[in-house]
Amino acid sequence: MQHFKTPTFIIHVAGWLLFLTFPLVFMNNEQSGQSSLLLLASPYYWLFCLTYILMFYLNAWVMVPWLMFKKRYLGYSGVVLLLFAFVYYARPYDKLLGHNKNVMGIMPRPSDAPPRGLNQALQFGRDTSRRPHAEMPFGPLPNEHLRMEEPGFGRMDPFFDFRRPIRIDVISLFIFFMIMGLSIATSTVQRWQNAESKVVKAEAEKAMAELSFLKAQINPHFLFNTLNNIYMLSMMNSEHTSESIMRLSNIMRYVTDDAVQDFVLLKDEINCIRDYIELQRLRLGADAEINFKVTGQPGQKKIGPIILMTFIENAFKYGVTKKEKTVINISLIIEEDSVHFLCENKIYPNTTKLERAGVGIDNTQRRLKHLYPNKFELNINQNNELFSVRLSLDC
Repeated sequence: MQHFKTPTFIIHVAGWLLFLTFPLVFMNNEQSGQSSLLLLASPYYWLFCLTYILMFYLNAWVMVPWLMFKKRYLGYSGVVLLLFAFVYYARPYDKLLGHNKNVMGIMPRPSDAPPRGLNQALQFGRDTSRRPHAEMPFGPLPNEHLRMEEPGFGRMDPFFDFRRPIRIDVISLFIFFMIMGLSIATSTVQRWQNAESKVVKAEAEKAMAELSFLKAQINPHFLFNTLNNIYMLSMMNSEHTSESIMRLSNIMRYVTDDAVQDFVLLKDEINCIRDYIELQRLRLGADAEINFKVTGQPGQKKIGPIILMTFIENAFKYGVTKKEKTVINISLIIEEDSVHFLCENKIYPNTTKLERAGVGIDNTQRRLKHLYPNKFELNINQNNELFSVRLSLDC
């Protein structure tokens, strides 16, 4: 399980650096430089810091995922109570504070620092006429070895001492609850992020599978219609049959090699459209008026494969009749950041229902939603005599 990513790692490092400076800030005094170095060299300082760091990751990586999230609340509560008891008896902050006072008490003071105790009244330049013991000389006081000292002065207590009454270390307990709360929040957020990532990944895989299924439906359908056109030419013993086979070869190469990708070069799609239109011209002969105009340069623009071909194929399938002259107008306008497609064909009485046409168009609309989310505009209009498709793509 990957616990850290780069932004999360930086946040953790920054948080723990801030935590490590906490004792240095709150236990500092006038001897800031020397006392900070002594505190950093103290084993009590590192015991204090490592105690809470280990508790944080123990709770975030082990206890919460394996106990709390799996609803093993009794086991989780038991471990939390054990950790609480450890902090209660160990008193890490109290031990660190006592150790710091002991070290500061035995440190030599600077020569210009005010003397401690009664000797503070004998500083040079001070008015001592109204102070007790004003005439007392410098030096140790009588019976100095019987003088009262701060409890624990000059010695370090063990980390655990069950012989003394337990004094509640409020600071250590407060930090304990704060660390446990933050670790629970961290683990919960990480679980939510993992769940969101899995959902997004599953949706992407579902979309890719659906897109592949749609292309699997469209490509064989398109090739079948093209083969049917060549079959009709061969039945008529047309001299253009060999040319048709060559153009079909180009189309099949495009469909099988290039169209398996999500996006292809727009110029390849245009070449495929030209080959398909020429095949239709050979089949329909001089009775068909087919206009195909491209404005602009495709350059390196890309487009979803077979998207435009679906609408063109639909026009030839349902816009052709033997009774009247076939007229199909196709235009493609290429702009800097968009492509505009228009396909128009006349509607004849025997093809007004367009039952089977809806399947290919519906599949193409679903592909557009996958490939161009909020980046396309499709308008399909059908009046009494004309069927038109207008498609605008941002690409």
